[in-house]
Amino acid sequence: MQKWLSVVGIGEDGVLGLNPVAQMLVEQAEVLVGGDRHLSMLPKSDHREKLIWTSPLNDTIEEIISYRGRSVCVLASGDPMCFGVGVTLLRRISIAEMTIIPSPSAFSLACARLGWSLTEVETLSLAGRDPNLLHPVIYPKARLLILSEGRKTPAIVAEMLVKRGFGKSQITVLERMGGTHERIVKGIAASWNITELADLNTIAVECIADSSVVLLPRTPGLPDTAYHHDGQLTKHEVRAVTLAALAPIPGQLLWDVGAGCGSIGIEWMRSDYRCRAIAIEQNPSRLRYITDNAAALGTPNLCIIQAEAPAALDNLEAPDAIFIGGGATAEGIFDICWRSLKSGGRFVANAVTVESEQKLLQWHNQVGGTLTRIAIQRAEPIGKFLGWKAMAPVTQWVVVK
Repeated sequence: MQKWLSVVGIGEDGVLGLNPVAQMLVEQAEVLVGGDRHLSMLPKSDHREKLIWTSPLNDTIEEIISYRGRSVCVLASGDPMCFGVGVTLLRRISIAEMTIIPSPSAFSLACARLGWSLTEVETLSLAGRDPNLLHPVIYPKARLLILSEGRKTPAIVAEMLVKRGFGKSQITVLERMGGTHERIVKGIAASWNITELADLNTIAVECIADSSVVLLPRTPGLPDTAYHHDGQLTKHEVRAVTLAALAPIPGQLLWDVGAGCGSIGIEWMRSDYRCRAIAIEQNPSRLRYITDNAAALGTPNLCIIQAEAPAALDNLEAPDAIFIGGGATAEGIFDICWRSLKSGGRFVANAVTVESEQKLLQWHNQVGGTLTRIAIQRAEPIGKFLGWKAMAPVTQWVVVK
């Protein structure tokens, strides 16, 4: 297929900073696409047809597609494939139709200025994304590089660090890297008060924890106190076993059926930023718990559906894994889950009542798998001494389709 679309990464040094191949693609294009900043880098005498990105972005992408067959060049910031528009375009247009020429990304430029190894840095973008995505990458001695939404983003990051108990963290804001107006500003999260910043900036953070901070690992089994709930919570020991059975793989989708406070779906997504989950819960008050927990624990993109299973499961995207933590006795729930689960997918169900346990035994007899009884005891005070208090045992059924 003929390549008609080029995506050229451009830095603050403008068109003159492009390599010869990139310059040729820009010069030969019939139609140029970009933001105001990118298009203003072209000579004023350039009267070729130009498209400015609109909101929503898809409207401009549709217009670009309508030019298929003509020579179109999209100007992008830095590396178009690093949280850039190149990734977005490739969802609609084949790479066989495109030529992509990157410039150094903001992350590469920042590392060169700070002396950081890019392979040892946590990278994310908060441009058009929920700031709560920052939570999973905040840990002691972490180095973060963050693409900023604008001049207000550094203050948002500083506030989040303080609330998480990382107020001593060092923040460096790198503005307009590679251009004549480049500037670097430094400060401490707890005392951050710098507001006069350029909209085009990248944030670097060296995370320093307060002595009293409560750390939240990305491994399964967060403390029960990490969640807001009404008692419908898979306790952390059982949760760790359950996530191990679900075995999250990057990019896979989980159905968390009868989600309670959302702990299983949240910890599935915390295992890797590419993991996705749908939480299905009918109780309105618990939906609020799920929303709050997802935001606080860094998974704001958890999909939450208020409805009763199994009716809520119709027409959902087929999952790679399913967890049933509540409502196992609902008529037909196992049938639709089993039909919907992808081949090779993992099905895990926990039961604490005799009736739900009978359902697990029935399905075990039909399709196989393993049944496990999980019995946890915690030491609690009995007068001046400690004694073992048993939690309700959990029967767990695990099967691969």
